[in-house]
Amino acid sequence: MTRNSKPRYQGIFPVVPTTFTETGELDLASQKRAIDFMIDAGSDGLCILANFSEQFSLSDDEREVLTRTALEHVAGRVPVIVTTSHYGTQVCAQRSRRAQDMGAAMVMVMPPYHGATFRVPEPQIYEFFTRVSDAIDIPIMIQDAPAAGTVLSPAFLARMAREIEQVSYFKMETAGAATKLRELIRLGGDAIEGPWDGEEAITLLADLDAGATGSMTGGAFPDGIRPIIEAHTQGQPDLAFERYQRWLPLINHENRQGGILTAKALMKEGGVIACEASRHPLPPMHPDTRRQLIDIARRLDPLVLHWGR
Repeated sequence: MTRNSKPRYQGIFPVVPTTFTETGELDLASQKRAIDFMIDAGSDGLCILANFSEQFSLSDDEREVLTRTALEHVAGRVPVIVTTSHYGTQVCAQRSRRAQDMGAAMVMVMPPYHGATFRVPEPQIYEFFTRVSDAIDIPIMIQDAPAAGTVLSPAFLARMAREIEQVSYFKMETAGAATKLRELIRLGGDAIEGPWDGEEAITLLADLDAGATGSMTGGAFPDGIRPIIEAHTQGQPDLAFERYQRWLPLINHENRQGGILTAKALMKEGGVIACEASRHPLPPMHPDTRRQLIDIARRLDPLVLHWGR
C-alpha cells in the first residue's frame, strides 16, 4: 500500500446503533432494519459494537449474537468493521480473531484502559497491538478517542503502523484531529493506509483537508454526509463546503446535544426501528432536545425520516 494507491476501505462507515426493546432486551428485527436502512442510505461500510453502539452495556454473549446477526444479515453487501476493544490483551485478541472468523473486514480497537485512571505505558500498548495483530489477518483501526484518556502521539502511532503488520487504519477523535492526521501521514508515509475522521463528522471538512480518506459517523444520515466526502474527493472544495454547511446543524446537534441516542431517535421517528430506548442507567434524551433534533432533521429531509414509512 502506498499513499498514492487506493486504500482497501474508504468513504463513510457509520456506526450501527444497538436496538433494544422497552424492557432492555436485544431487538434483532429492528437491528436488521437499521442495517438495511444504513446500506440503502449510501454507506460504504458499517461499524458495529462501537461506543455509539452502547457496547459498554452489552454482555459477551450479546456481543456474539450481534456480531453474527449483523454479518449474516449484511451478507457481504458492504464491509463491516467490528469493534473489539478490551483492556485485556488476550481478550481483545480473541475477540478480534472471532470477529475475523465470522466475516469482519476490519477490527477497531482502543488502546487498553479502564475507568478514569487505569492506563498502561507505551511499551505495553505497543505489545498489546502486536499481539492482536499476530492473532488476525485483517486490518486493525486504532481508535484515538478521548474516552481512553491515553495520549497517542503521531510519532508513536506512525511507528506502530510501520512495525506492526495489521495496524494500518486510524480514527482520529482527539482535539486538533486535523493537525494530528497531517503529522501522522507525514511521519507514517505508506504505512498509513487509512487516516480517518470520526466524532460524528464534527471535524469532517478539516479532516478531509488534512488527508482523511474515510469517516466514521453516527448512523442516521449517511445520505447527507456521503455527498460531502464525494465532492471533496472529486476536487470540488466549494461544493463540499456548501454541502457541509447545509448539514452542519444536524451534525452539531448529534455531536453536542443528542449524542449516542441521536441515531435511534431519528430511526424511530422514521419507522426504521420499533424502539429508541437505551439501556439503564443511560438516561433518555430530554424531550426538548429530541424535539429540536427532529425539527432540524425535517428541514433537511434525510432518508431516515421516511425509509420505514
